Amino acid sequence: LHAATAVLSELAQHSALAAPLLARHLGLLLTSLCLLGHGPAAYSEGVSEAERARCRETLQHILDRIYQPLAVRELLILQGRPPSSGEETKPALVRAPAWLRRLCGQLLSERLMRPSGVQAVVRGIMEGTGAGGAGAEAAAVDWRKCDAVAKILASCPQQCRSLQEYYRLVCPQILGLLHIQDKLTARQFQRVATTTLLTMAKEHPQLAEKYLLQPLLAPLLRCSETAGTGCSDKRLFPFLRGLLSFHQNFLGPVYVVGNDSSSLLLGSLQSVLGVVFSLYSFAKQSVSYLRSPCQEILLWFLEKSEREVSLAVLEGFAGLNSIVPTLHPRCRFCMGSEGGATIAVEETISDEDDALYQKISLEQCHVENLVELLSHCQKSGLAGDFFIRCLRALTHVAAEGEVASNLAAAPGGSLLELEQYHAGQRRKLLVLQLVATLCENISDTVFTDVAQVQEFVAATLQRACASPARGPGAAVEAQTLAMAMGLVAAMLGGAVQLQSSDFTVLKRLVPLLEELSRTYPEPVTQELASDLRIAICTHGAFSPGTLGAAADNVLGKKPGTGVQRPAGIPSGAPSLGGGRAPSQHSHSNSSAPRERSEEQTLSHEPGTTGPALAPCTDSPAGLQELLVSAYDPQPPGRAAALRCLTSLITQRDPEALRLQEKLLQVFLENVQHEDAFVYLSAIQGIALLSSEYPERILPILLAEYRCPAHGTEDATATITRMKLGEVLMRVTQALGESIATSMSTAVLEADSTCSIAQPLAVLCCAASSKR
Repeated sequence: LHAATAVLSELAQHSALAAPLLARHLGLLLTSLCLLGHGPAAYSEGVSEAERARCRETLQHILDRIYQPLAVRELLILQGRPPSSGEETKPALVRAPAWLRRLCGQLLSERLMRPSGVQAVVRGIMEGTGAGGAGAEAAAVDWRKCDAVAKILASCPQQCRSLQEYYRLVCPQILGLLHIQDKLTARQFQRVATTTLLTMAKEHPQLAEKYLLQPLLAPLLRCSETAGTGCSDKRLFPFLRGLLSFHQNFLGPVYVVGNDSSSLLLGSLQSVLGVVFSLYSFAKQSVSYLRSPCQEILLWFLEKSEREVSLAVLEGFAGLNSIVPTLHPRCRFCMGSEGGATIAVEETISDEDDALYQKISLEQCHVENLVELLSHCQKSGLAGDFFIRCLRALTHVAAEGEVASNLAAAPGGSLLELEQYHAGQRRKLLVLQLVATLCENISDTVFTDVAQVQEFVAATLQRACASPARGPGAAVEAQTLAMAMGLVAAMLGGAVQLQSSDFTVLKRLVPLLEELSRTYPEPVTQELASDLRIAICTHGAFSPGTLGAAADNVLGKKPGTGVQRPAGIPSGAPSLGGGRAPSQHSHSNSSAPRERSEEQTLSHEPGTTGPALAPCTDSPAGLQELLVSAYDPQPPGRAAALRCLTSLITQRDPEALRLQEKLLQVFLENVQHEDAFVYLSAIQGIALLSSEYPERILPILLAEYRCPAHGTEDATATITRMKLGEVLMRVTQALGESIATSMSTAVLEADSTCSIAQPLAVLCCAASSKR
């Protein structure tokens, strides 16, 4: 045996003979060298110690020369298959003796500790099952084999000096598995790398965070506001291979596909969520393949985290807190190649107006994208919880408004107090913008259970108790309160099947209703609050007529008829489930601050709003009734009529088109209304008319913009110009370049305002959103 092994070893040294020899007899040669160099003395009688040492050197030399995955595979075959139960149908390898198993394990550990040893071990195990060939897809599905490889990589060999040294050596190689470009093997390597990372994070979280997670997220952390940029000049640096490969090949498989919601992984991901959200917002502005992976990462975190953490992160996205580090102020995403992105490090904008406009635009974009992200979180209830939290913040805004005004007016304040005041004002504006966007875009199925409806109503009642309706926004606040109380009345009236546990939840409203019945200045509201309190306490056994009237107003029914609310009436407030209790919703803080010419009261006959808007609109009489309803003293009825008129224009109703100038006058008058639903409905109608008939409508609109109605106060005129500016923005965006040809040359020359309509409209829209 020794003589034959010596001859084969000598032939293996020749370049011409080594390849065919090792291809046919590598396993036999390795077995002989192991037996002669490391085997028991009984197997090597007549072999001197010097010859045994040469056999050991030859073994190491051959293992170092050959293709490392091949060496790994041959050593695994020599080691033999470990004993396993339940697999008797598969042909098992012969059980190797203990000394050979220990020797092969040591040699495999040496292969692993070499440069690129991790990839060699993975390839050596996986290539035998089809990696790189037609069977790669099937091998990737074999999660048991991937788990076995991951367990090998996560275990520190005995010959390694320390666990920390082992992690320092192999962790960069494990992350390198995610950079494999070959599509046939990339999926296998990603699966092995992900499983290994998760195993290491469970067994040794501190070392895994230091050597795996921090290098994994380093490109994102360098772009956050907590880590300063070392760039003093304006320059672009490639971000495609850095950040985007991390999103596709790192964050997606590790966090989303790995689906391990441990505190270590969630905490590490939270540190870069602000940058991921900024990239998500950038990707939504154009065609980019980054949108989907960014959205998956954000939704995964929001779903797996504790509810309070998810809500705090959402507030961070909106700029209401600093729990989420955002993109560095000097960093900006730019379009990259193939739908990717790069990042630019820019100088600070010197022009204060440009900086303010860019900041406002960015905040508005983030709020809109946040609401879009929440539309995917409705089934889990996260969207409803966040909406309720925003309403509670709105309550604080209403309660602190008067106190903050007094503090701002106090002379002699320090610079720190002034900064704190401005920070508080900024937060209030963000809350108002967020609530307005949520009310405009969120689905009416945002609430998933009775508990969320109770929280929603409680937030409205708390706002009413903290700041009773008075002043310019009194009517709007009263209408909002009536809507919330009507929603509870509808639930008690059978709109939702209530269980005993639901009444336990509703009883949380009893203290607020009792306080409202004692302190609210409106007698009708006091009576309704008292009746609701009694109905909740008696589990609906006592149901006075006031509850039925309130429920009918919310559901859009006429008393005693059960007629459903007309389709033209918008459902501004979220309701419980798709077919449950739709309701109107408005906020005084979202509407323009202007003095009302006449006082509106909450007390009105049931059915005067909403039900009156069910005329037959295919006749002149129906259109006339809608025009009359457009001046309804109650905001919901007026807004619904305006929406119906807009719908007729969209359907190109002949009678409505004939009266387009009359409709324009109706819309313009309603633009001056202080209720958000009313003036937004009017803005929508004007924009539609202007885009359909720009030659006739735009001159009138521009004249109104230049010279608002006489006799109005300066503040009111300014607000009206802001609203008309939003109309101009919508029209110019809809018409695009054709706006120049949509108007006659005489009008364009006579009115220089046309040339600046679009930029001025955009600016007005930005200012209007921050009112």
